[in-house]
Amino acid sequence: MSSFETPHETGRGFGLSSREVRVIGGASILMAINVAVMYAIATTPLAQVNEYLFAAPIIGAVVYGAAIMAGQYVAQRGVEGGDMGIAFVGMVLLQLAFGIFGAGVLRFAPRESQLTILGITAVVVALMTAGISGYVYARSKTFESWGTYAGYAFIGGLGAILIGTFVQPVLLAGFALIFLGFLLRLGYEIWQVRDHRNASVALQTIGVYVAVAGVFVHVLQLVMRYAGSRS
Repeated sequence: MSSFETPHETGRGFGLSSREVRVIGGASILMAINVAVMYAIATTPLAQVNEYLFAAPIIGAVVYGAAIMAGQYVAQRGVEGGDMGIAFVGMVLLQLAFGIFGAGVLRFAPRESQLTILGITAVVVALMTAGISGYVYARSKTFESWGTYAGYAFIGGLGAILIGTFVQPVLLAGFALIFLGFLLRLGYEIWQVRDHRNASVALQTIGVYVAVAGVFVHVLQLVMRYAGSRS
């Protein structure tokens, strides 16, 4: 059994240390910036990128997936190498990837309703994050398997989207699996924050932000569907 699986590491209750607050606060700031980027891009030609990429859904999924992976990799390499310029480039890639995708979803709502939709999405995501965090902190066990399950969900989601590109009803399964993957990834990242107290605050902040942003853009799509059904 590794050290982070011992009761000393996992039985700490719900109190947050100062480093945990810094990780959560940093990820929240990055997410707030991303919401602002979505809102700003929603009225620009960039908001139409989704229309072209998702003409073949698997193309859109692969392009955004690659952009997110590349952005996170570059940002983390910059942090690890002490090169804040490289880290900044990685963060810009992540902000643009999630921002353009979110703006592409948001652009179908009237401009006067967009802030409300973003606000509702933010509240829902905050509640979901709180629920997952509460579960992780309440359980004295490792959540390393959630990272593995998230990987399986992402692969399964891409497979379903590939099939759904030709058999449209399967696309819903792809959406659900990718969404599940980000939820599991969020739980995994929260566990990393809880039990890996010697890890880099900056790296953990990036990890939590990416997971939350992934959940956010999926919830945004659901809120948009609900808003559309009410209009």
